[in-house]
Amino acid sequence: MTADTTKQILNTIEKLKKASVIDIVKNLPEKKSRQWVSTLLNKLTNNNKLLRAKFGRYVFYVLPKNKDLLSKSVTKKLINKDLQEDQVLEKIRSEVPFLSSQRENVDSIIYYAFTEMLNNAIEHSNSKSISIKMESMEDKLSFEIIDRGIGAFKNIMQVKKMDSELDAIQELLKGKTTTLPHSHSGEGIFFTSKIADVFILDSFGYRLRVDNTINDIFIEEIKNNIGTKVRFEIQQNSNKHLSEVFKEYQSKAGSFSFDKTKVHIKLYIAGTVYISRSQARRLLLNLNKYKVIVLDFKGIKTIGQAFADEIFRVFSLKYPKIEIRPINMNQTVSFMIDRVRKH
Repeated sequence: MTADTTKQILNTIEKLKKASVIDIVKNLPEKKSRQWVSTLLNKLTNNNKLLRAKFGRYVFYVLPKNKDLLSKSVTKKLINKDLQEDQVLEKIRSEVPFLSSQRENVDSIIYYAFTEMLNNAIEHSNSKSISIKMESMEDKLSFEIIDRGIGAFKNIMQVKKMDSELDAIQELLKGKTTTLPHSHSGEGIFFTSKIADVFILDSFGYRLRVDNTINDIFIEEIKNNIGTKVRFEIQQNSNKHLSEVFKEYQSKAGSFSFDKTKVHIKLYIAGTVYISRSQARRLLLNLNKYKVIVLDFKGIKTIGQAFADEIFRVFSLKYPKIEIRPINMNQTVSFMIDRVRKH
């Protein structure tokens, strides 16, 4: 009896292309309750015989070959009260099939990035509501999380008593920066920005864009009055693995500790040609918590003697166990650093 009904359900869905429980009940030759049909549909979905997605108030089912008929995006506005980020993601999974069909490495990346960013909005923003959007676009997946709270950069600036939101962005990119040190490690944004293909963080007039497809970081002023907007993008056929990104920021393989960081020198130039000692001090702020510091000089034509001295002599003498690795140096920058190190 169940086998016959199952065949009838599959035939009905194939005929209608996309069908709700009500559509299926109406088209069955024998009268069946909605609850009985729903139970059978759940079994068929769990066995990958059907796919389902939510459109408005209703859930629709299609055959796997017609998956393009299902929604490729989901949007929600959540009240920020007793929210659990993992439960929100599981709710989204139940409404759109494109998440469940991802490769294991991409699925784990989305899980990590989405839950970390939503948790930040829940616990840090003081926003009464949070808007989210998850979308599948041709060959990539993306999500956006928007709150109307205090703003990520402004929050760090105020709690850490910094002079500007630009200082807060620079500090955020170092890693281990959090406004709730007793409950947060400050690793979420850092690793989410590293695992993404493109990571964008907008907040009250500033945009941080981390584009890992070209291995570069950009900070710009924008017209934006929202609290914080996070956008995350990754290719659906990505070969990235979370474990590999975590390993990249370990000073020793297998240490399982986040004790290595990377700093882009260009973010500290602030329009000057010769980078100064005060800029070096700002760059080095709170970096003594790491065992290895990678300094990326990409795009830097020259540096001042005082800048090099502050990092490679003064700081190195103060923290002799910390290794500083300069990379992407041109001949001029390399000369200045070598000169300080030799003396």
